[in-house]
This record gives sequence, C-alpha cells and structure tokens, in this order.
Amino acid sequence: MEAYKRWVRTNRDFVRQLGSLINGLTWLLPDEFGYSEIGPEAVSSLLGMMTTINEHIIDTTPTRMQTPPSEPSFLPLSLCLTLLKDLETLVEVAAEQLCGEEKKWNFIAITEAVKVLVRLIVFRNSGYKMLLLGGETENTENSSDVPRPEERNGNLQMHIPKNVRGLNSYNLEGRALSALNSLGEHARMVSEPTWLRRVQHQQTIIEPPTVVMKPSLSTFLSEKGFPGSLFVTGEAMFVLRPLIYVLLVRKYGARSWFPWVISLAVDVIGNGILSCINLCPQRSKRPQFQLSNSEKDELKRRKLLWALYLMRDPFFSTYTRRRLESTQKLVEPIPIVGFFTEKLVELIIGSQTRYTYFSGA
Repeated sequence: MEAYKRWVRTNRDFVRQLGSLINGLTWLLPDEFGYSEIGPEAVSSLLGMMTTINEHIIDTTPTRMQTPPSEPSFLPLSLCLTLLKDLETLVEVAAEQLCGEEKKWNFIAITEAVKVLVRLIVFRNSGYKMLLLGGETENTENSSDVPRPEERNGNLQMHIPKNVRGLNSYNLEGRALSALNSLGEHARMVSEPTWLRRVQHQQTIIEPPTVVMKPSLSTFLSEKGFPGSLFVTGEAMFVLRPLIYVLLVRKYGARSWFPWVISLAVDVIGNGILSCINLCPQRSKRPQFQLSNSEKDELKRRKLLWALYLMRDPFFSTYTRRRLESTQKLVEPIPIVGFFTEKLVELIIGSQTRYTYFSGA
C-alpha cells in the first residue's frame, strides 16, 4: 500500500488525467439502462472509488518542510461519505435487478441511514460546523474569519489607535499615524536578532500542534444561545431530509405527492432557518453567531439543489417530461439539433428512473 501511495504521489498529474479519461469512457459502456446495467454500473462505481482514493492520497502528500504524517489506520469520515456516494447507485441498481422495484427502497433507505449516521458524527467532530458538500469537504474556516463591520472598509483602522479612529483616513494626521505605526512594526522586526527568529521558527516546527478540544452539544448551545439552537436544527433537517424522503416513498410510493411536498418543505424550512441566523437579535453578552464565507456559499449551493425537484416524480412525470417531449418534437425537423435533442431527452428520461442520480444527497 505504501508503494502504491508513493507511485500515485509521484505521478499525480498522470493519475488525474487517466482518471478523467476513464470516467469519460464509462459513458460508452453498453446497455446503460438495460437489464445488464449491474455490470457497467459496478465498473463505474469501482472507477469512481479508485479516483476518490487517489485524490485523497494526492491531497495528503506531505511537503518537503514537513515530516510525513502518521496516517490513521482508518479512512477519514469525509472520504467514507464520498465512497458511499460512489457506491450508492450500484446498490440501487443491484437491489432493483435482484429484488424488484418496490423492495429496492429498503436498500436505499439503509444506505441513506448510514449516510445520516456518518454525517452526524462528522457534524459533532467538527465542533458543530456547517457540513460543506454534505460533509465531504472539511470545514476549516471559522466564523471569526468573517471581517467585522469596522474592518470591511480596509485594514487602515487596525493600525490606528482607538482614540484617533474617528479621524478621516485621508487627512494628514491619519496618514502620519499610519506611517508611524507601520514604521514601528518594521523597526521591531528588524531589531530582532537573526538567531532569535531562527529559534522561534524551529520551535514552531518541533512543537507538536495544539490539540483543540471540540465542544459538546450542550456547551455549544450554551455559548451560542438561541441562534446556535437554530443552526443545529437547520443542519439536522438538512441531514435527515434524504432519509425522510426515502422512507415516505417506501411507504406511499414514488408517484405520491406527499413525499415530494414534505421533502421540499423540510428543505425550504431548514435553509430558511440557516439563512436568518444572522438576523436574530443578540440579547445577551454571548459572542455573535456568524456564518463564514464558505458556509454562505454552501447555503447557496443547497438552494440550487432545489432544481432537482423538477426531476423527481410525480412532478417529472406530470410536468417536466411533457415539456421535454414537446420541445423534442418542436426541434425534431432541424438537422443535427433535432438528433442531439432526441438523444439528450432520452438520456434524461432514462437517468430519471434512478433515485441516486437526482437525490441531491
């Protein structure tokens, strides 16, 4: 295994190009939506898992200034989530082929339950930070990284004493104070002996990293107050939504509107709770709960996933499919355009039968 890791890290560019080429060739596998779909899907899932593992090996390559990290004997939970997503379509296809259309939802529900459990563990281990890409990406950005209102107009105010921050930054006094402060910082760095800076640098390398204790749920809620409770509720709704949807489909059927409406309501309410956290009034002396920039981008990504409801039954069979077929008939007489439109509509209709293609989870 160590030899394979060294080979992947040495030939990282070749590995990435080969992975992209092979993943593209999987579209040419025969009978993609036929009775022999298990074989092509197994190959596709295996290649996807190999690509995920190779990317993990490349991302964990130590730099020259670092000692090789002691890698754990188990896979990171974020990597496990990615591997589950590579495997879930194969589970669905195999369950449908071997057990039938109705019983396949039992296996899909088990898969979603495992993903919920892993995501909740990731959520706890991260110190109750928002799950980026469903927990597949580590959330390392703190809310303290978000600039305060007094810092958004530039960094000049950080170098000016509090008693003169009211001065205009463009007048003579403000510029003089800023120049003197910068000169003092530069003089302090220059006055430090070279040997002292070398010792400090060596200490940063030799000293082990500080272990940050992750807060418990009760500690997190007591520190963040009411906005923290809303945040945990919104994240829990995001994590549980796919499992709720699958369990309802398993009970009422994929053609029922009840699972579709409940799933959409959970998505909208959960995202609404997370979006209005910063609007909550701070009535105590607790530190203000703010979303980081990456967390705000994650909220936008989750809202874009609402478009997948157009591809889920019964909305798809009632509205979307009719619109696609009418568009196909409209452009069918046009050379080339009609041919590619027909193939595209055929691909969309075929892939729509797979829950995992449009699960958004």
